Amino acid sequence: MRRLACLLALACHAPALAADPPLRPAGATTPLGNERLSDERTLTRWAHPATLAPVRTRPRTGVRAITRLRARTEDGLPEVYLALRSHVDEQGRAWVQIRLPMRPNGRTGWVTREALADLEVVRTRLVVDRRALKATLYRRGRAIWSSRIGVGAPGTPTPRGAFYVRERLRNLGGGGIYGPWAFGTSAYSVLSDWPGGGVVGIHGTDQPQLIPGRPSHGCVRVPNDRIRRLARLMPVGTPVRIR
Repeated sequence: MRRLACLLALACHAPALAADPPLRPAGATTPLGNERLSDERTLTRWAHPATLAPVRTRPRTGVRAITRLRARTEDGLPEVYLALRSHVDEQGRAWVQIRLPMRPNGRTGWVTREALADLEVVRTRLVVDRRALKATLYRRGRAIWSSRIGVGAPGTPTPRGAFYVRERLRNLGGGGIYGPWAFGTSAYSVLSDWPGGGVVGIHGTDQPQLIPGRPSHGCVRVPNDRIRRLARLMPVGTPVRIR
């Protein structure tokens, strides 16, 4: 009973989060409020970490930490976090909810605003359709690129969910099996061809005859001529919807 009372007390003092707060305009310069920072369709914000701060389950100091921000990706590039929304607690401190590049897929958490560097804006969105074996890039809601693709085999499927682009790599591993360009995402698969293991990448291929198809360990394979075009259009921070 005492434990239940403590939990109820904590719940009563937890910050109230609006179910659907307004989307912060792209050019806003005012301090963060209770706002959506991204709609992950036509306007998305992302940031590098400023400190290796704890990531918490709620926008409140003292609650459980899920993990900590990390400075680098598996490939040694500056880590990227997609910002979903902001919240100001009872003490006037701003928090940001972020997507986390970690297992299990789909996790989110909260960090203080000062834990992140400047928030950057992107207007692109990539949709990966596993059934149709097709990927489409949108900018401001309009399709600007598409390609047939290869995805994960039945035993090592490309995971479904909401992710984002964390890194752009040219000639990964010498440019052979990964083609001229590769994008590391926040998704993780059961088994991946990606160096270091686990990361679901979007990359070129030295086996174009397998596209369209399901030949991979979870990565999304794109013909080399199409991945070159995609590299000119898709920046870091682009949300990726895999369905």
